[in-house]
Amino acid sequence: MDVVDRIRQQLAARPVVLFMKGTPDFPQCGFSAQTAAALRACGAEFAHVNIFEDPELREALKQYSNWPTYPQLYVNGELIGGCDITLEMYRNGELKSLLESVGAVQKPSG
Repeated sequence: MDVVDRIRQQLAARPVVLFMKGTPDFPQCGFSAQTAAALRACGAEFAHVNIFEDPELREALKQYSNWPTYPQLYVNGELIGGCDITLEMYRNGELKSLLESVGAVQKPSG
């Protein structure tokens, strides 16, 4: 399986995927830390991929997404953006609504 197929497989496996430097528990850059924190603050269930563990994927994803930096947040296989976009969406409530719409956040009952 080539690297583009692996990217597609990762995106198809979960509705929300964060390609980041490090992991949500041990981020290796501030932007990745902030993005993971915004997702967690929304109560999101999300997959993460540590790009440092796969240098081939790290380079290929930049071409795949046409986005040069990390982190990269995908929802339903579509690139949402990086840290700045994610934080702006978090602040204005769009992020939580988007995550709820794909079933990544449990809506409050009642």
